[in-house]
Amino acid sequence: MFLSPMADKDKIAFLFIGVCGCGKSTIAEAFARAVGGEILDGDDFHPPANVEKMSAGIPLDDRDRAEWLAALRDAISASPEERLCVACSALKKSYRDVLREAAAEVRIIYLHGTRELLQQRLEARSDH
Repeated sequence: MFLSPMADKDKIAFLFIGVCGCGKSTIAEAFARAVGGEILDGDDFHPPANVEKMSAGIPLDDRDRAEWLAALRDAISASPEERLCVACSALKKSYRDVLREAAAEVRIIYLHGTRELLQQRLEARSDH
């Protein structure tokens, strides 16, 4: 069964990962409603310095992401919810490994789309 009982952990975190525009937040929110879980948006856990860099169009590096990933991992661990749906890019295995350290069983759902679809979605955005 998809939502089978968890072996060693009291909660499960579904990580919806992928590039910008692939639908992480939209799908994670819909899934959270379906399973009765809490939604966490990875963007909400970036420290102010990361937000400044991204707003200026400067890509984040691994050092920038370390604090963000630790904060997101800790939020997953601290949540009292049994089911969490987390939307975050987590494109590198090393990033996902940090999130797997959370006090939850972690399942990865990788979302993707064609270049054309992603470009269309990004061009339609007004909030990024």
